[in-house]
Parts: sequence; C-alpha cells; structure tokens
Amino acid sequence: MTHEEKKQLIVPNHRDVSIRRQCELIDISRGSLSYAPFVNPEDERIKSLIDRIYTDCPFYGSRRMRVELAQSHETSICRDHVRRLMEEMGIEAVYPRKKKGLSQGDPLHQKYPYLLRGLDIVRPNQVWGSDITYVKLERGFAYLMAILDWFSRYVVAWKVSPTLETDFCIEALTDAFEIATPDIWNTDQGVQFTSRDLTAFVLQHDVKISMDGRGRCMDNIFTERLWRTIKYENIFLHSYRSVDEARTGIGAYLDFYNNKRIHSSLNYATPTLIHYQH
Repeated sequence: MTHEEKKQLIVPNHRDVSIRRQCELIDISRGSLSYAPFVNPEDERIKSLIDRIYTDCPFYGSRRMRVELAQSHETSICRDHVRRLMEEMGIEAVYPRKKKGLSQGDPLHQKYPYLLRGLDIVRPNQVWGSDITYVKLERGFAYLMAILDWFSRYVVAWKVSPTLETDFCIEALTDAFEIATPDIWNTDQGVQFTSRDLTAFVLQHDVKISMDGRGRCMDNIFTERLWRTIKYENIFLHSYRSVDEARTGIGAYLDFYNNKRIHSSLNYATPTLIHYQH
C-alpha cells in the first residue's frame, strides 16, 4: 500500500482513536498528513511548456530546450534551470547514454536481456510493453503507467499515481493478469521495473521479462507513441486539478482509445476489435 493510500485510511474525527494513534497503526508520520510541498507557479508553467516541447521533440536536451523556450514561448531561463526542471520531471533527451529520471536504474537490481530483436509479433498477448510518463496537474504532477499489447495496441491496464513507488506498477500488472498473460513483458531498465518485488511478481506468472538496452528508446516505440497520443488528445486539452481528476479523465479517454478510436496502423479498426477478434 502506498503512502497516499495509507493517508486515505485516516478518519479525522474518530471517537476512540486519535489521529496520532491512527498514524502509528498504519506506519506513517503525523506530520505527513498536513505536509504540502511548495509549488512554484512559474516553474509549473515552464514545466508545462517543456512537456509539450518534449512530446514533439524527445531528442531535445537542456541546451535546445532552453533555446526553444526562448524563441517559441518568450521564456528565457538559464540552461541549469532547464536541466533542473527536466530532471524533476524525469525526462531527458533521447539518444544512447545512461538514462536518468523516470528511467533511472538501481545497480543492485537484476537486469534482463532484450528478447525482441528479430521477433515477429503476430498475435495478441505475445508481447506487452510498459512505461511511465509524466502527467501535468494544475499544481504539481502525477505519473501514468500503462501496459500495452504490441500487436493490437490495446491498453490492457493502467494506473495513475502521485508518486513513483513500485506499488502502482504491481497494481496495474495485477489488473492486467486478470485479463490475460503475455509471453513476454518488455520495459526499460527503470528502478520501478527492475525492483525485486515487481520482477518476482511477473515471473511467478510464467512471463518472460525483456528489458531495453540503455538509451534504446526505440525498443519501446509503441508505448512512446501511446504517450504522445494521450497527451495531445487528452492531457493537454484538460487542466487536471488533482490526481483523482486526472485518473478519472485519463480512464475515460483510454476507454475511448481502446473501444472507439480507429487507428490507421490497424487498418482503421479499434484496438479492442483486433485484440479480441484476431
């Protein structure tokens, strides 16, 4: 259970158990209930611009991002400031190098080989891919993790979380495995995906784990395309105020994406049609 989920168990006006005692029972600090991180409105505005630029140009590093902000958005900040904001968002230019941010790995975690080289993907549930992306809120941000069937482009399961803890990835996989199990599950080498708890959970379902090589963003290209679609067709069109609001809005969009949105790459069929009738 995540820290945020534990906080939701607190009953403010319980007759018999004080808030402090409730916090002790579920192992969270009393101070965390009232803690609200400082949010700089100007930084949040710039992060929103960076998110849009990066969605179009994921190969932009801090140098070109700074120039684009100045030329196209009349926002002049130093390169160190751009770099800091990109690191907070968990993004960096896509090219062969050690990844950081959302994809930062843990050297103590086991890495798995890439299994998809030369593999023909010819049916649903042969290969699933997963990734995590940044979701801009009015104040702050959240994270979206999705599990995508590579053959049908069907989003098997997804979760939105206020933190990058591994728990929400396991929750998404739990939902997915109630529907089906793939032969192979492909991810990057991010710390969430290499965690012992998550990899053990996947392996106990007899699923092979495949991991992209460092800096090989194209290994998970279908999920990268999904992020671009979600952001332009949903997230950028709404100003979600909270994690719950984002969860509701993104959920409604993904229902549309699976069941009603036609895809040119699927010969103008829907992912649901291809996934369940192939």
